Amino acid sequence: MEPGRAYFRPPSVLSGPTVPDTTQPGRAYFRPPSVLSGLTVPDTMEPGRAYFRPPSVLSGLTVPDTMKLLIIARPFVFHGGVERATAGLVGALVEHGYDVHLLSPRGQAPVPGVTLHTLALPPLPSAARVLALAASARRAVAGGSWDVIQSHERTLCQHVYRAGEGCHKAYLASDAQPRARGLYHRIVLALERRVFARTPRIVAIAEAGRREIAALYGVAAERLSVVYNGVDLERFHPGNRARWRGPARGEAGIPAGAFTALFVGSGFARKGLATAIEGLAALRDRSGRLIVLGKGDAREYRALASRLGVGERVAWLGPRDDPERWYAAADVAVLPSRYEPFGNVHLEALAAGLPVVASSRAGGAELIVDGINGAVVDPTDSRALAAALERFRERPQADSVDAARRSAEPYTYAAQVSGFVQIYGGLARARCDFP
Repeated sequence: MEPGRAYFRPPSVLSGPTVPDTTQPGRAYFRPPSVLSGLTVPDTMEPGRAYFRPPSVLSGLTVPDTMKLLIIARPFVFHGGVERATAGLVGALVEHGYDVHLLSPRGQAPVPGVTLHTLALPPLPSAARVLALAASARRAVAGGSWDVIQSHERTLCQHVYRAGEGCHKAYLASDAQPRARGLYHRIVLALERRVFARTPRIVAIAEAGRREIAALYGVAAERLSVVYNGVDLERFHPGNRARWRGPARGEAGIPAGAFTALFVGSGFARKGLATAIEGLAALRDRSGRLIVLGKGDAREYRALASRLGVGERVAWLGPRDDPERWYAAADVAVLPSRYEPFGNVHLEALAAGLPVVASSRAGGAELIVDGINGAVVDPTDSRALAAALERFRERPQADSVDAARRSAEPYTYAAQVSGFVQIYGGLARARCDFP
Protein backbone atom coordinates (compact mmCIF):
# COMPACT_ATOMS: atom_id res chain seq x y z
CA MET A 1 0.00 0.00 0.00
CA GLU A 2 1.08 3.62 -0.50
CA PRO A 3 3.39 5.03 2.17
CA GLY A 4 1.62 7.56 4.33
CA ARG A 5 -1.83 6.44 3.25
CA ALA A 6 -4.13 5.25 6.00
CA TYR A 7 -5.79 1.87 5.76
CA PHE A 8 -8.10 0.67 8.47
CA ARG A 9 -7.46 -2.68 10.05
CA PRO A 10 -10.46 -3.17 12.31
CA PRO A 11 -10.26 -5.24 15.45
CA SER A 12 -11.30 -8.81 14.83
CA VAL A 13 -15.02 -9.32 15.15
CA LEU A 14 -14.27 -12.88 16.07
CA SER A 15 -12.68 -12.18 19.45
CA GLY A 16 -9.28 -12.06 17.76
CA PRO A 17 -7.34 -14.64 15.76
CA THR A 18 -7.39 -18.01 17.43
CA VAL A 19 -5.05 -20.96 17.34
CA PRO A 20 -6.98 -24.24 17.04
CA ASP A 21 -5.56 -27.16 18.96
CA THR A 22 -4.62 -29.01 15.79
CA THR A 23 -2.74 -26.15 14.15
CA GLN A 24 0.62 -24.49 14.59
CA PRO A 25 1.07 -22.20 17.60
CA GLY A 26 1.49 -18.55 16.72
CA ARG A 27 -0.48 -18.68 13.46
CA ALA A 28 -3.53 -16.52 12.88
CA TYR A 29 -6.81 -18.08 11.76
CA PHE A 30 -9.84 -16.10 10.67
CA ARG A 31 -12.63 -18.38 11.80
CA PRO A 32 -15.94 -17.37 13.31
CA PRO A 33 -16.26 -18.53 16.91
CA SER A 34 -16.75 -22.22 17.51
CA VAL A 35 -20.37 -23.22 17.76
CA LEU A 36 -19.42 -24.47 21.19
CA SER A 37 -17.76 -21.28 22.42
CA GLY A 38 -21.04 -19.44 22.92
CA LEU A 39 -22.98 -22.23 24.64
CA THR A 40 -25.17 -20.85 27.38
CA VAL A 41 -28.27 -21.93 29.23
CA PRO A 42 -30.52 -18.89 29.50
CA ASP A 43 -32.69 -18.77 32.63
CA THR A 44 -35.86 -18.84 30.57
CA MET A 45 -34.94 -21.95 28.60
CA GLU A 46 -34.95 -25.60 29.44
CA PRO A 47 -32.13 -26.56 31.83
CA GLY A 48 -29.53 -28.89 30.35
CA ARG A 49 -30.29 -27.89 26.78
CA ALA A 50 -27.50 -26.36 24.67
CA TYR A 51 -28.09 -22.97 23.08
CA PHE A 52 -25.81 -21.09 20.71
CA ARG A 53 -25.37 -17.37 21.33
CA PRO A 54 -22.71 -16.07 18.90
CA PRO A 55 -21.10 -12.70 19.50
CA SER A 56 -21.94 -9.83 17.18
CA VAL A 57 -19.87 -9.75 14.01
CA LEU A 58 -20.74 -6.15 13.20
CA SER A 59 -18.79 -4.39 15.92
CA GLY A 60 -15.44 -2.98 14.87
CA LEU A 61 -16.05 -2.90 11.10
CA THR A 62 -15.70 0.60 9.65
CA VAL A 63 -15.34 1.98 6.19
CA PRO A 64 -11.72 1.74 4.95
CA ASP A 65 -9.98 4.65 3.29
CA THR A 66 -11.37 3.63 -0.09
CA MET A 67 -9.06 0.79 -0.91
CA LYS A 68 -9.26 -0.06 -4.62
CA LEU A 69 -9.80 -3.82 -4.84
CA LEU A 70 -9.89 -5.96 -7.98
CA ILE A 71 -11.51 -9.39 -7.79
CA ILE A 72 -10.95 -11.88 -10.61
CA ALA A 73 -13.79 -14.39 -10.84
CA ARG A 74 -15.84 -16.31 -13.34
CA PRO A 75 -19.38 -15.01 -13.91
CA PHE A 76 -21.62 -15.68 -10.93
CA VAL A 77 -25.36 -15.64 -10.45
CA PHE A 78 -27.44 -16.49 -7.42
CA HIS A 79 -28.47 -20.01 -8.46
CA GLY A 80 -25.58 -22.08 -7.05
CA GLY A 81 -24.02 -22.24 -3.60
CA VAL A 82 -20.56 -21.18 -4.83
CA GLU A 83 -22.02 -18.33 -6.86
CA ARG A 84 -24.18 -17.13 -3.97
CA ALA A 85 -21.11 -17.16 -1.73
CA THR A 86 -19.11 -15.03 -4.20
CA ALA A 87 -21.98 -12.60 -4.68
CA GLY A 88 -22.40 -12.25 -0.93
CA LEU A 89 -18.71 -11.49 -0.35
CA VAL A 90 -18.58 -8.93 -3.17
CA GLY A 91 -21.70 -7.19 -1.87
CA ALA A 92 -20.32 -7.09 1.68
CA LEU A 93 -17.03 -5.56 0.49
CA VAL A 94 -19.00 -2.80 -1.24
CA GLU A 95 -21.07 -2.23 1.90
CA HIS A 96 -17.89 -1.87 3.95
CA GLY A 97 -16.56 0.91 1.74
CA TYR A 98 -14.21 -0.79 -0.72
CA ASP A 99 -13.91 0.47 -4.29
CA VAL A 100 -14.62 -2.96 -5.78
CA HIS A 101 -13.77 -3.83 -9.38
CA LEU A 102 -14.69 -7.18 -10.87
CA LEU A 103 -12.73 -8.75 -13.75
CA SER A 104 -14.77 -11.53 -15.34
CA PRO A 105 -15.44 -13.21 -18.70
CA ARG A 106 -18.61 -12.31 -20.60
CA GLY A 107 -21.85 -13.26 -18.91
CA GLN A 108 -21.43 -11.49 -15.58
CA ALA A 109 -24.48 -9.41 -14.75
CA PRO A 110 -23.98 -5.94 -13.29
CA VAL A 111 -23.46 -5.86 -9.51
CA PRO A 112 -24.61 -2.77 -7.60
CA GLY A 113 -21.66 -0.63 -6.51
CA VAL A 114 -19.12 -2.69 -8.49
CA THR A 115 -17.14 -1.60 -11.56
CA LEU A 116 -17.25 -4.47 -14.05
CA HIS A 117 -14.36 -5.20 -16.44
CA THR A 118 -15.07 -7.85 -19.07
CA LEU A 119 -12.52 -10.34 -20.41
CA ALA A 120 -13.26 -11.13 -24.04
CA LEU A 121 -12.58 -14.85 -24.33
CA PRO A 122 -13.43 -16.64 -27.58
CA PRO A 123 -15.23 -20.01 -27.51
CA LEU A 124 -12.53 -22.55 -26.76
CA PRO A 125 -12.18 -26.16 -25.57
CA SER A 126 -11.89 -26.43 -21.78
CA ALA A 127 -8.10 -26.87 -21.71
CA ALA A 128 -7.47 -23.86 -23.93
CA ARG A 129 -10.04 -21.78 -22.05
CA VAL A 130 -8.21 -22.28 -18.73
CA LEU A 131 -5.00 -20.95 -20.28
CA ALA A 132 -6.79 -18.14 -22.08
CA LEU A 133 -8.41 -16.96 -18.83
CA ALA A 134 -5.05 -16.85 -17.04
CA ALA A 135 -3.30 -15.05 -19.93
CA SER A 136 -6.13 -12.55 -20.50
CA ALA A 137 -6.38 -11.72 -16.81
CA ARG A 138 -2.64 -11.11 -16.66
CA ARG A 139 -2.77 -8.64 -19.57
CA ALA A 140 -5.79 -6.84 -18.12
CA VAL A 141 -4.26 -6.48 -14.65
CA ALA A 142 -0.94 -5.23 -16.02
CA GLY A 143 -2.75 -2.29 -17.59
CA GLY A 144 -4.47 -1.11 -14.41
CA SER A 145 -3.74 0.07 -10.90
CA TRP A 146 -5.27 -1.48 -7.80
CA ASP A 147 -4.28 -1.55 -4.15
CA VAL A 148 -5.07 -5.26 -3.85
CA ILE A 149 -5.75 -7.88 -6.52
CA GLN A 150 -7.64 -10.94 -5.32
CA SER A 151 -8.29 -13.90 -7.61
CA HIS A 152 -10.82 -16.67 -7.20
CA GLU A 153 -9.39 -18.37 -10.28
CA ARG A 154 -6.02 -19.97 -11.13
CA THR A 155 -4.46 -16.85 -12.59
CA LEU A 156 -0.94 -15.41 -12.54
CA CYS A 157 -1.14 -11.85 -11.27
CA GLN A 158 -2.70 -11.59 -7.81
CA HIS A 159 -1.72 -10.55 -4.32
CA VAL A 160 -4.33 -12.86 -2.77
CA TYR A 161 -5.62 -16.19 -4.10
CA ARG A 162 -8.82 -17.52 -2.57
CA ALA A 163 -8.67 -21.30 -3.01
CA GLY A 164 -12.44 -21.75 -3.18
CA GLU A 165 -12.08 -24.93 -5.21
CA GLY A 166 -9.45 -26.41 -2.91
CA CYS A 167 -6.67 -28.31 -4.69
CA HIS A 168 -7.22 -29.89 -8.07
CA LYS A 169 -4.51 -32.38 -7.12
CA ALA A 170 -6.50 -33.47 -4.06
CA TYR A 171 -9.72 -33.56 -6.07
CA LEU A 172 -8.19 -35.97 -8.60
CA ALA A 173 -6.87 -38.17 -5.79
CA SER A 174 -10.36 -38.35 -4.24
CA ASP A 175 -11.92 -39.97 -7.30
CA ALA A 176 -13.04 -43.52 -6.59
CA GLN A 177 -12.10 -44.43 -10.17
CA PRO A 178 -8.89 -42.47 -10.90
CA ARG A 179 -8.97 -41.00 -14.36
CA ALA A 180 -6.16 -40.51 -16.84
CA ARG A 181 -4.70 -37.03 -16.50
CA GLY A 182 -5.51 -35.58 -19.90
CA LEU A 183 -4.44 -32.20 -21.23
CA TYR A 184 -7.03 -30.24 -19.23
CA HIS A 185 -5.96 -31.73 -15.90
CA ARG A 186 -2.25 -31.28 -16.68
CA ILE A 187 -2.80 -27.60 -17.48
CA VAL A 188 -4.84 -27.00 -14.33
CA LEU A 189 -2.20 -28.72 -12.20
CA ALA A 190 0.57 -26.64 -13.77
CA LEU A 191 -1.34 -23.40 -13.12
CA GLU A 192 -2.13 -24.53 -9.59
CA ARG A 193 1.56 -25.16 -8.81
CA ARG A 194 2.46 -21.68 -10.03
CA VAL A 195 -0.37 -20.01 -8.12
CA PHE A 196 0.61 -21.62 -4.81
CA ALA A 197 4.31 -20.95 -5.38
CA ARG A 198 4.13 -17.28 -6.38
CA THR A 199 1.03 -15.66 -4.84
CA PRO A 200 1.95 -13.61 -1.73
CA ARG A 201 -1.10 -14.70 0.30
CA ILE A 202 -3.21 -17.87 -0.05
CA VAL A 203 -6.64 -18.10 1.55
CA ALA A 204 -8.22 -21.49 2.24
CA ILE A 205 -11.93 -21.62 3.03
CA ALA A 206 -11.64 -24.28 5.76
CA GLU A 207 -8.97 -25.67 8.05
CA ALA A 208 -8.99 -28.93 6.07
CA GLY A 209 -8.10 -26.95 2.94
CA ARG A 210 -5.27 -25.17 4.74
CA ARG A 211 -3.76 -28.51 5.77
CA GLU A 212 -4.21 -29.88 2.25
CA ILE A 213 -2.51 -26.92 0.55
CA ALA A 214 0.37 -26.97 3.04
CA ALA A 215 0.90 -30.71 2.62
CA LEU A 216 0.57 -30.93 -1.17
CA TYR A 217 2.32 -27.71 -2.16
CA GLY A 218 4.53 -26.80 0.79
CA VAL A 219 3.03 -23.32 1.22
CA ALA A 220 4.62 -21.66 4.26
CA ALA A 221 2.40 -20.97 7.26
CA GLU A 222 2.94 -17.20 7.11
CA ARG A 223 1.46 -17.10 3.58
CA LEU A 224 -1.54 -19.27 4.30
CA SER A 225 -4.73 -18.20 6.11
CA VAL A 226 -8.26 -19.52 6.64
CA VAL A 227 -11.30 -17.34 6.01
CA TYR A 228 -14.62 -19.14 6.25
CA ASN A 229 -17.52 -18.34 3.92
CA GLY A 230 -20.52 -16.29 4.91
CA VAL A 231 -24.21 -16.96 4.43
CA ASP A 232 -27.32 -14.84 3.91
CA LEU A 233 -29.03 -15.26 7.28
CA GLU A 234 -32.20 -13.52 6.10
CA ARG A 235 -32.74 -15.51 2.92
CA PHE A 236 -32.01 -18.81 4.67
CA HIS A 237 -34.05 -18.74 7.86
CA PRO A 238 -36.19 -21.21 9.86
CA GLY A 239 -39.08 -18.75 9.54
CA ASN A 240 -39.44 -19.84 5.89
CA ARG A 241 -41.07 -23.06 7.09
CA ALA A 242 -44.32 -21.37 8.01
CA ARG A 243 -44.59 -19.90 4.52
CA TRP A 244 -43.19 -22.54 2.19
CA ARG A 245 -43.10 -25.96 3.85
CA GLY A 246 -46.61 -27.04 2.89
CA PRO A 247 -46.64 -25.65 -0.69
CA ALA A 248 -43.16 -26.97 -1.46
CA ARG A 249 -44.00 -30.46 -0.21
CA GLY A 250 -47.18 -30.38 -2.23
CA GLU A 251 -45.24 -29.45 -5.36
CA ALA A 252 -42.82 -32.35 -4.82
CA GLY A 253 -45.56 -34.85 -3.93
CA ILE A 254 -44.29 -35.38 -0.37
CA PRO A 255 -46.83 -36.16 2.37
CA ALA A 256 -47.04 -33.55 5.12
CA GLY A 257 -45.74 -35.87 7.86
CA ALA A 258 -43.04 -37.77 5.93
CA PHE A 259 -39.49 -37.47 7.32
CA THR A 260 -37.60 -35.87 4.43
CA ALA A 261 -33.89 -35.49 3.66
CA LEU A 262 -32.58 -32.91 1.20
CA PHE A 263 -29.59 -33.36 -1.15
CA VAL A 264 -28.31 -30.21 -2.87
CA GLY A 265 -25.42 -30.28 -5.32
CA SER A 266 -24.39 -30.37 -8.95
CA GLY A 267 -21.97 -33.07 -10.02
CA PHE A 268 -23.77 -36.03 -8.50
CA ALA A 269 -20.80 -38.40 -8.36
CA ARG A 270 -18.51 -36.04 -6.42
CA LYS A 271 -21.35 -34.90 -4.17
CA GLY A 272 -22.15 -38.49 -3.15
CA LEU A 273 -25.72 -38.85 -4.40
CA ALA A 274 -25.37 -42.64 -4.59
CA THR A 275 -24.62 -42.80 -0.85
CA ALA A 276 -27.61 -40.56 -0.11
CA ILE A 277 -29.94 -42.88 -2.06
CA GLU A 278 -28.47 -45.97 -0.40
CA GLY A 279 -28.93 -44.28 2.98
CA LEU A 280 -32.59 -43.63 2.19
CA ALA A 281 -33.04 -47.30 1.30
CA ALA A 282 -31.47 -48.34 4.63
CA LEU A 283 -33.91 -46.29 6.75
CA ARG A 284 -36.25 -48.25 8.98
CA ASP A 285 -38.92 -45.68 8.24
CA ARG A 286 -40.23 -46.81 4.87
CA SER A 287 -42.14 -43.57 4.39
CA GLY A 288 -38.97 -41.44 4.42
CA ARG A 289 -38.31 -39.28 1.39
CA LEU A 290 -35.35 -37.68 -0.38
CA ILE A 291 -35.42 -34.43 -2.37
CA VAL A 292 -32.63 -34.00 -4.95
CA LEU A 293 -31.71 -30.52 -6.18
CA GLY A 294 -28.90 -29.91 -8.63
CA LYS A 295 -27.64 -30.21 -12.18
CA GLY A 296 -26.39 -33.50 -13.57
CA ASP A 297 -27.28 -36.66 -15.46
CA ALA A 298 -29.66 -38.43 -13.10
CA ARG A 299 -30.25 -41.59 -15.16
CA GLU A 300 -27.71 -43.71 -13.27
CA TYR A 301 -29.08 -42.56 -9.92
CA ARG A 302 -32.71 -43.02 -10.88
CA ALA A 303 -31.82 -46.59 -11.86
CA LEU A 304 -30.08 -47.12 -8.50
CA ALA A 305 -33.12 -45.82 -6.61
CA SER A 306 -35.35 -48.14 -8.61
CA ARG A 307 -33.14 -51.19 -7.91
CA LEU A 308 -33.18 -50.41 -4.20
CA GLY A 309 -36.96 -50.05 -4.15
CA VAL A 310 -37.05 -46.34 -3.31
CA GLY A 311 -37.67 -44.90 -6.76
CA GLU A 312 -41.07 -43.54 -5.75
CA ARG A 313 -39.61 -41.94 -2.62
CA VAL A 314 -37.11 -39.68 -4.41
CA ALA A 315 -38.23 -36.30 -5.77
CA TRP A 316 -35.98 -35.13 -8.65
CA LEU A 317 -36.24 -31.35 -8.95
CA GLY A 318 -33.18 -30.47 -11.03
CA PRO A 319 -31.37 -27.12 -10.65
CA ARG A 320 -33.48 -24.52 -8.85
CA ASP A 321 -33.12 -20.83 -8.13
CA ASP A 322 -35.29 -21.07 -4.99
CA PRO A 323 -33.30 -23.38 -2.66
CA GLU A 324 -34.70 -21.64 0.42
CA ARG A 325 -38.12 -23.21 -0.30
CA TRP A 326 -36.62 -26.69 -0.27
CA TYR A 327 -34.65 -26.18 2.92
CA ALA A 328 -38.03 -25.21 4.39
CA ALA A 329 -39.60 -28.40 3.04
CA ALA A 330 -37.00 -30.79 4.48
CA ASP A 331 -36.13 -32.10 7.96
CA VAL A 332 -32.40 -32.75 7.47
CA ALA A 333 -29.74 -32.14 4.80
CA VAL A 334 -27.49 -34.95 3.53
CA LEU A 335 -24.15 -34.03 1.92
CA PRO A 336 -21.95 -37.14 1.57
CA SER A 337 -19.40 -35.47 -0.76
CA ARG A 338 -16.30 -37.33 -1.93
CA TYR A 339 -14.41 -34.03 -2.14
CA GLU A 340 -15.65 -30.65 -0.92
CA PRO A 341 -13.37 -27.73 0.05
CA PHE A 342 -16.24 -26.26 2.05
CA GLY A 343 -19.72 -26.62 0.58
CA ASN A 344 -21.82 -23.51 1.15
CA VAL A 345 -24.88 -25.76 1.33
CA HIS A 346 -23.72 -26.65 4.83
CA LEU A 347 -24.13 -23.04 5.93
CA GLU A 348 -27.38 -22.50 4.06
CA ALA A 349 -28.96 -25.61 5.55
CA LEU A 350 -27.86 -24.75 9.09
CA ALA A 351 -29.07 -21.16 8.70
CA ALA A 352 -32.45 -22.52 7.56
CA GLY A 353 -32.63 -24.69 10.68
CA LEU A 354 -31.71 -28.04 9.14
CA PRO A 355 -29.26 -30.38 10.86
CA VAL A 356 -26.63 -31.57 8.38
CA VAL A 357 -25.32 -35.10 7.89
CA ALA A 358 -21.96 -34.13 6.43
CA SER A 359 -19.04 -35.94 4.85
CA SER A 360 -15.81 -36.34 6.76
CA ARG A 361 -14.10 -35.18 3.55
CA ALA A 362 -15.87 -31.81 3.43
CA GLY A 363 -14.55 -28.59 4.92
CA GLY A 364 -18.10 -27.77 5.94
CA ALA A 365 -17.98 -30.66 8.42
CA GLU A 366 -15.91 -28.35 10.63
CA LEU A 367 -19.16 -26.57 11.50
CA ILE A 368 -20.84 -29.74 12.74
CA VAL A 369 -21.03 -30.79 16.38
CA ASP A 370 -22.13 -34.43 16.32
CA GLY A 371 -25.60 -34.97 17.73
CA ILE A 372 -26.21 -31.23 18.17
CA ASN A 373 -26.51 -29.67 14.72
CA GLY A 374 -25.76 -32.73 12.61
CA ALA A 375 -23.42 -35.65 12.17
CA VAL A 376 -20.21 -36.42 10.27
CA VAL A 377 -19.92 -39.72 8.40
CA ASP A 378 -17.67 -41.44 5.90
CA PRO A 379 -19.10 -40.51 2.48
CA THR A 380 -19.05 -44.13 1.33
CA ASP A 381 -20.84 -45.52 4.41
CA SER A 382 -24.55 -45.47 3.64
CA ARG A 383 -25.45 -47.34 6.85
CA ALA A 384 -23.72 -44.71 8.98
CA LEU A 385 -25.61 -42.05 7.05
CA ALA A 386 -28.90 -43.88 7.63
CA ALA A 387 -28.15 -44.23 11.35
CA ALA A 388 -27.51 -40.47 11.58
CA LEU A 389 -30.80 -39.78 9.81
CA GLU A 390 -32.61 -42.07 12.26
CA ARG A 391 -31.21 -40.13 15.23
CA PHE A 392 -32.56 -36.86 13.90
CA ARG A 393 -35.87 -38.42 12.91
CA GLU A 394 -36.38 -39.38 16.56
CA ARG A 395 -35.19 -36.07 18.01
CA PRO A 396 -37.70 -33.23 18.70
CA GLN A 397 -37.64 -31.05 15.61
CA ALA A 398 -37.57 -27.79 17.58
CA ASP A 399 -34.28 -28.79 19.21
CA SER A 400 -32.66 -29.51 15.84
CA VAL A 401 -33.92 -26.29 14.25
CA ASP A 402 -32.69 -24.16 17.15
CA ALA A 403 -29.23 -25.74 17.34
CA ALA A 404 -28.69 -25.63 13.57
CA ARG A 405 -29.66 -21.99 13.24
CA ARG A 406 -27.52 -20.82 16.15
CA SER A 407 -24.47 -22.61 14.81
CA ALA A 408 -24.77 -20.73 11.48
CA GLU A 409 -25.26 -17.26 12.93
CA PRO A 410 -21.56 -16.38 13.42
CA TYR A 411 -20.82 -17.02 9.71
CA THR A 412 -21.88 -13.69 8.28
CA TYR A 413 -20.47 -11.88 5.27
CA ALA A 414 -19.28 -9.20 7.71
CA ALA A 415 -17.19 -11.83 9.50
CA GLN A 416 -15.79 -12.97 6.16
CA VAL A 417 -14.88 -9.39 5.22
CA SER A 418 -13.16 -9.00 8.60
CA GLY A 419 -10.90 -11.94 7.80
CA PHE A 420 -9.95 -10.48 4.43
CA VAL A 421 -9.41 -7.01 5.93
CA GLN A 422 -6.69 -8.40 8.16
CA ILE A 423 -5.03 -10.07 5.17
CA TYR A 424 -5.20 -6.89 3.06
CA GLY A 425 -3.78 -4.89 5.95
CA GLY A 426 -0.78 -7.21 6.14
CA LEU A 427 0.11 -6.84 2.49
CA ALA A 428 2.81 -4.50 1.40
CA ARG A 429 2.20 -3.26 -2.10
CA ALA A 430 3.54 -6.53 -3.38
CA ARG A 431 4.77 -6.78 -6.94
CA CYS A 432 2.84 -9.32 -8.98
CA ASP A 433 4.44 -11.64 -11.48
CA PHE A 434 4.06 -9.24 -14.39
CA PRO A 435 6.22 -9.41 -17.51
